[in-house]
Amino acid sequence: MNTKYIFITGGVCSSLGKGLTSASIGMLLEKKGLKVAMLKLDPYLNVDPGTMNPFQHGEVYVTDDGAETDLDLGHYYRYTDSPLSRNSNATSGQIYDTVIKQERRGDYLGKTVQVIPHITDEIKQRILKCANEEKGIDVVLVEIGGTVGDIESLPFMEAIRQFQCEHKNMWLNVHLTYIPYLKAAGEAKTKPTQHSVQVLREIGLFPDIILCRSEKPLPEDVKDKISLFCNVSRSAVFEELDVESSIYEVPLKLHEQKVDAMICELLGLKDAPIDLSAWKSILEKIKNPKGTITIGIVGKYVQHQDAYKSVFEALEHAATGEQYKLEFKRVEADQLQKCKSVKKTLEGCDGYLVPGGFGERGWEGKIMAAKHAREEKFPFFGICLGMQVMSVEFARNVAKINDANSTEIDPATKSPIISLLSEQRDKQDLGGTMRLGAYHCQIKKNTKAHDAYQKIKISERHRHRYEFNSAFQEELEKAGLVVSGTLDGKTLCEIVEVKDHPWMVGVQFHPEFKSKPTAPHPLFRDFIKATIQNKEKHG
Repeated sequence: MNTKYIFITGGVCSSLGKGLTSASIGMLLEKKGLKVAMLKLDPYLNVDPGTMNPFQHGEVYVTDDGAETDLDLGHYYRYTDSPLSRNSNATSGQIYDTVIKQERRGDYLGKTVQVIPHITDEIKQRILKCANEEKGIDVVLVEIGGTVGDIESLPFMEAIRQFQCEHKNMWLNVHLTYIPYLKAAGEAKTKPTQHSVQVLREIGLFPDIILCRSEKPLPEDVKDKISLFCNVSRSAVFEELDVESSIYEVPLKLHEQKVDAMICELLGLKDAPIDLSAWKSILEKIKNPKGTITIGIVGKYVQHQDAYKSVFEALEHAATGEQYKLEFKRVEADQLQKCKSVKKTLEGCDGYLVPGGFGERGWEGKIMAAKHAREEKFPFFGICLGMQVMSVEFARNVAKINDANSTEIDPATKSPIISLLSEQRDKQDLGGTMRLGAYHCQIKKNTKAHDAYQKIKISERHRHRYEFNSAFQEELEKAGLVVSGTLDGKTLCEIVEVKDHPWMVGVQFHPEFKSKPTAPHPLFRDFIKATIQNKEKHG
């Protein structure tokens, strides 16, 4: 098998966009007819991000096979068609957990277990697992989380060094770095990049391509200097400027500089011409909107841009598809429940969305938002916890079940509209113990869900512990709630709708994980359409 490998590292500082860059390179290579697989190596000791605070880590992206993974896998999905599974993300926690369990079983036959070779061998195995995810993988892109020089990433760097020795002429290194611009001096400074590459070289890794993140175009003499001091061909030094209108410009900018052609040349791959017209069309719509709509996002982590990353992206995909500019009003749910006037606090929005989440904080504020949207006939989309919020609000204020609640919020509630999954009741651990991954859902005809999907059977990804309690279904349906989707082969509720409402839909799953800029998710598309209609109706 002649699989090639691209290792992507980051230098100088974090948050440079290695995930976006990796996804963009993957997309360009796919457009050339190559089959791509992608792997994110994360140096933290958590086994997965499932128990991490979204303020620290951002959202948790879930794959079809139920892996809770880094949010960069969302970028991989949106930009490429690469296979994504639990083999697409590995953490230091997973690696050490695997090696320690093997040691406990006696697999190492009494040997002293060490970082080298045992931890590094396991890392190399993860790279090869990703390469064998499907038959015929041409290129594996391996993104190493963190910044070069971080102590926790050293085992990954050493593993890559060994891997390159064992697979000669089958790989290349791409180093993404930051070039700061000193306003007082009036010049871009290359010294941080030089130091970053120096650290790489001390580890035994040498960049073949350097991508320079910068706020301003780099003068040629700056690129010459980077080439000279970092021992990289001048033709392999590229700039990656901040994009103006959308992150979906990134692959186009890389292609304009022929980064993809350089990669093909260095790896001995066929440099086929590519068609980027679909992406150019998306950018044209973004730059030339027909109008603007405002979505109110009511949640716990709305001030942290990565906490609901896929939700924001899915909304953008749908709005772009309708050629509308999207603006957001971020509403802290716990502050909403303290306000004097919900209507005044939420004014200025054309539609509302309550995303997923856990815990009591902001629960009543989210219910207030759902009540406002239902009574004022504003489009409303509830996702996961948002669907549970919508169901409890309807039960309280329409079906007149005054003490309706979720057992997550009040374990002693006498009207548990939302309750713990039966298989969850004996669980002690938090990590990896929810209903995770893809499940099939059966959709009723003549519903808004069916209007969106145009199918009676769909597959969507889940991440939750609590469910709609079917014991209350008949009572709520008599009051006007529609259960329009159920778990395939079972009676568990997956989708609810309010009958006499322009568009009020809640789903137990996470549709945002399956939206792409070139293929907006059907539910997000119809939610945005309803929001546009609402805007036009109210002027």
